[in-house]
Amino acid sequence: MIKKYPQSVFASWFVVASFLLTGCHATKRDIISASAKAALSTRDSGTREMAQMLDSISNSLAPDELIFNNVPHAAMLRGELQFETDPDRKLFLRLQYATELLHSGETEEALSQFQTYGKQLRQKGASVWQSKKRDLLLFEAQCYLRIAEQNNCCNRNTPDSCLLPIRGSGIHTDKFGSTKAMEILAELLKDDSKDLRSRWLYNIAAMTLGEYPQGVKAAWLIPPKVFQSDYDIKRFPNVASEVGLALYGRSGGCIIDDLDGDGNLDMMISGVGLHDPLRFFHNDGNGTFVERTKEAGLTGEVGGLNLIQADYNNDGFMDVLVLRGGWMGQAGRYPFSLLRNNGDGTFSDVTKQAGLLKYGPTQTAVWLDYNNDGLLDLFVGYESMPDNVHACALFRNNGDGTFTDVAHSAGVDYVGYVKAVVSADYDNDGWPDLYLSTYGGKNVLFHNNGDGTFTDVAAKAGVTEPIYSFSAFFFDYDNDGWPDLFVVGYRAQGVEDIAADYLKLPNSAEYPRLYHNNRNGTFSDVTRKMHLHTALLGMGINFGDLDNDGYLDFYVGTGNPDLSVLVPNRMFHNNEGKFFQDVTTSGDFGNLQKGHAIAFADINNDGQQDVFEQLGGAYTGDTAYSALYANPGHDNHWVTLKLQGVRTNRCAIGARIDVTVRTASGVRDIYRTVGSGGSFGANPLRQEIGLGKAQAIEKVSIYWPVTRTTQVIQRLKMDRFYHIKEDQDHADLMPLKSFPLGKQKPAAQLARGTK
Repeated sequence: MIKKYPQSVFASWFVVASFLLTGCHATKRDIISASAKAALSTRDSGTREMAQMLDSISNSLAPDELIFNNVPHAAMLRGELQFETDPDRKLFLRLQYATELLHSGETEEALSQFQTYGKQLRQKGASVWQSKKRDLLLFEAQCYLRIAEQNNCCNRNTPDSCLLPIRGSGIHTDKFGSTKAMEILAELLKDDSKDLRSRWLYNIAAMTLGEYPQGVKAAWLIPPKVFQSDYDIKRFPNVASEVGLALYGRSGGCIIDDLDGDGNLDMMISGVGLHDPLRFFHNDGNGTFVERTKEAGLTGEVGGLNLIQADYNNDGFMDVLVLRGGWMGQAGRYPFSLLRNNGDGTFSDVTKQAGLLKYGPTQTAVWLDYNNDGLLDLFVGYESMPDNVHACALFRNNGDGTFTDVAHSAGVDYVGYVKAVVSADYDNDGWPDLYLSTYGGKNVLFHNNGDGTFTDVAAKAGVTEPIYSFSAFFFDYDNDGWPDLFVVGYRAQGVEDIAADYLKLPNSAEYPRLYHNNRNGTFSDVTRKMHLHTALLGMGINFGDLDNDGYLDFYVGTGNPDLSVLVPNRMFHNNEGKFFQDVTTSGDFGNLQKGHAIAFADINNDGQQDVFEQLGGAYTGDTAYSALYANPGHDNHWVTLKLQGVRTNRCAIGARIDVTVRTASGVRDIYRTVGSGGSFGANPLRQEIGLGKAQAIEKVSIYWPVTRTTQVIQRLKMDRFYHIKEDQDHADLMPLKSFPLGKQKPAAQLARGTK
């Protein structure tokens, strides 16, 4: 049944709606995008039809219907401003116009308009000027900081660009923007030394000029010690530009997996812009990636804030789901796309053919076999508001290439502002369950009853918070064989809340929750105990094992659309399941640009997981380069397992792995569950498992959910790649070769990885 809106949530959803929508003046633009025109020549009719559909929807949007559509909105405001005669209305329009120019990336013109606005405010009298002065000066400082970023981090991008604390080649060569920003921020701080927003941005600007900390007054300084890491994970250099993955754009999704069947991990990347292309990058196996978007038949597949992969039809080729409309409110009337992998390096859009054509704002979904029939089903979480209702969908796989929405009969047609859906068999009863993270309401844990229905047990299990949440994932952080749950908080008054948290001052940020599985159907909040009670403002999150110690670490992409929210993305190292250590600065992960999709993956087959991050914001002008952080190598063992289901779904999603190793201190078990990781960005489905200081692998035990049997494989060697099929009693070595990533050499031990 459809859930009713909690009364207490109406107000928060109204805030979200107001944030997303700025009006609805119906005007159409008879424009056919270049991508749609190019798609007309594709040989695939489904892809052609989807391209035309997406283009038609985008053209139906009014310029001011979507806050991410800044360029046409700025043009509309420019026209209104030109013909407006009422002085007060004209003043209001100029502020709007300046803001849209800033969001469009037309920063110098935006600055000029803000300065004109300031002159007109002064003409209205001292009291009017004083009431608006702080906000206007912050806008001007923001413009100068954006000019600094555009002229340096964007136009002269280096591996050190925007990495907190900024140093080395990250220090700006064009110093104009940051210098002017510091002058304005100093004026604000002289008026109010407790202004944390100005204080934080002043310190950032000083870093870009090489004047931090020595050039910052003690009263205004954010002390360097607050950025110090708790543990030295070693530096992970950003090699994206060296391997062909320094992609310039806005927020989007990413998948890392073997998408063309050659054994090497490829990349697929999307962008939130209405005409941002879906891009496919082939891993050449020599340390470089080559774009094959056109060759893959993906021309015309545009938009998409998130991506996830699965072999939904059990044909051995990885398919892709593209999710669209997230954060767009009523303007998010887009369908998602199911892209079938044809096995020949191309993809076909089979959304309509598969019975999946449905319109509504979403950026989150999860593949799971909810009825254990060996066929992967699909749960899609929609973003609903009181005046824009979209119930969540559970699409049952019919086994013939089509799906049927059974959400209502299964009891999961939930209505809420759903930002993440993740799946795990949290009670180890053999049936995969669902967790829904909702922004502005209590989160939901749907327990799988094993009869085709689900029951919300979140309150009983103790996992309803945080109320303002975003991304989430299940992971077994303490290696006890039971999936734990992490949910990131997503609310802050501004960058000042993050600054306050660093300085251990009170703030209004929503904190994350780490829930430990109690093995009895309930969870305990261990956030403080595990040293994670910190303001993260997280968007993209995912997990992996940075140092192959057998314990899962995680990375948080941070930020929100506000251009002044320049906060570092955060990496946390798992200290043997006892607590987490912030290793952001020691690993050089603290990029200040907006962090979205994240994936951990052994890109170059050296047994060490690298980290890819899609960077960039929501506004048209908030563009950045993506990053690939190359693992420098750690002196621990590993094993990589690619599972193939026979009665279980072929890509083995939901299968549970227990690697038993012998160590100097005894036997140890390391647990993993096959899946793509977090809810924003997708790891490869092959499981890359750190073994720490193991002396040998005793056995690998795999629980296959359809047959409810445990397969035991013995005599595996460490530091190898294996393929394991459900109906075989042995593992086959995978002949993968390691190669450098940019200037990074594979770890020395890995020369024996395939022998």
